[in-house]
Amino acid sequence: MKVCGFCIVKDAVKYDYPVVEAISSILPLCDKVIVSVGDCDDGTRELIAGIGDEKIEIVDSVWDSTLKKGGKVLSAETNKVLDIVPGEYHWIFNIQADEVVHERYWPEIRQSMKTNLDDRKIDGLIFRYRHFFGTYDYVADSRRWYRHEIRVVRNDSSIRSWNDAQGFRKRDGSKIRGVSSGGEIYHYGWVRPPKLMKEKVDGAKNYWSSSSKHIRVMDQEGEVFVYENAYDSLSRFRGTHPAVMQDRVARIDWRPDLSTQTKRMSLRHRMLYWIEKKFGLRLFENRHFIECKGK
Repeated sequence: MKVCGFCIVKDAVKYDYPVVEAISSILPLCDKVIVSVGDCDDGTRELIAGIGDEKIEIVDSVWDSTLKKGGKVLSAETNKVLDIVPGEYHWIFNIQADEVVHERYWPEIRQSMKTNLDDRKIDGLIFRYRHFFGTYDYVADSRRWYRHEIRVVRNDSSIRSWNDAQGFRKRDGSKIRGVSSGGEIYHYGWVRPPKLMKEKVDGAKNYWSSSSKHIRVMDQEGEVFVYENAYDSLSRFRGTHPAVMQDRVARIDWRPDLSTQTKRMSLRHRMLYWIEKKFGLRLFENRHFIECKGK
């Protein structure tokens, strides 16, 4: 079994993406990792080269700034890499620049890839998600944040990155079939110093139209991002962060006033939230995949 990982990244230094940590968190599971570096001059390419692992291959890419609708430039860049993964690799592990895999899940993920290797009905492996918000101590847990997504896909040309690259589908738009990887993705995209978070949100306007929900929900006035005004529901995180993230966690020097008691939701969403927390069931959940039972 051979596994090729990959990551697309641009402006990692400018916006302080934990991309080194992201790539490092999948290296032990991969035989090769392709990192596609977008056109930028902030030292991102040098940052990736500095990882210094012979498994890593850096490719350069120019992002199409006209693909703003729905963040489609991200799926376009993801598909560029999917198309250059050599045929000798069986699985492709896509880690995004602000996502990290905890090392405790490595054995389960590896076993899931082995178990499902020859089952051609399975297109990918599903990961649970934790979306950290504001600091490393809180997790966003409302319906606004997806609970699961596929991050390992079969090396199959019919599988494409979709819309803003959140997930994958078939070329015709049909959903792919996945089983549990046993693993979890820690998403750190909303943990930055407030001023830098505001700059990153403003920078996202280069890849999403101003009318898109992604921009409308999080756009703010002022020079710093006010985390206190930007969430609808949080829960406290009491677990451990991945080993590669420990230095970042220790360096945090901002403390927004967040609360698990605050719930900014419509009555309908409050009811759906209660059902989810009580029974573990998210009604009317939108997914890019069909979940199958594993072996």
